[in-house]
Amino acid sequence: MHATAEPAKERMGAFGPLLGLVAIMWIAEMVDVVLGGRLDGLGIEPRDADGLVGIVLAPFLHAGFGHLIANTIPLLLMGFAIALSGLARVVGATVIVALVSGLGTWLIAPAGTVHIGASGLVFGYATYLIARGIFSRNLVHLALGAVIVLVFGTVLLGGLIPEDGISWQAHLFGAIGGVIAARFLTTQRRPRAKPTTGL
Repeated sequence: MHATAEPAKERMGAFGPLLGLVAIMWIAEMVDVVLGGRLDGLGIEPRDADGLVGIVLAPFLHAGFGHLIANTIPLLLMGFAIALSGLARVVGATVIVALVSGLGTWLIAPAGTVHIGASGLVFGYATYLIARGIFSRNLVHLALGAVIVLVFGTVLLGGLIPEDGISWQAHLFGAIGGVIAARFLTTQRRPRAKPTTGL
């Protein structure tokens, strides 16, 4: 009984940081409404040294509750799928995706713009789950990756198309970050050794 309780306890511990992340997003948006949108200016400002702080803050800031809800639902769904592999996986994937998405946006997005939102994390979680199955060669992971492609495939592709008011740069680099995270955090499944016979 002890052996089965420990993995369940570990998974529950992995859900905590994810729920905390989303809770901070909602609290930040409520505060932003009270402040008349002032927090939104703390997002990523490309190639501006002061805008580097936005790499950390941008995922917590949103342009209204509609934007926040649109990110919260897929973030929780895919985040929970990652968290099933444990705390280290969900934290590692989140940090890698956020850094790659944020730095990439800071480097190539147009100057004079401010980028906010957790959509970079959403795109990164999606590509992490897709790439994880390829790297691990695990049938369950491959099946989940296929579901992600079927459900979110058109959204992922659409989010990479340049459009005014949409940070496709955060989407692109978030997706790249997800693949990088999957490569470094996934243990490749080794084929079973074939039995040998003596001479």
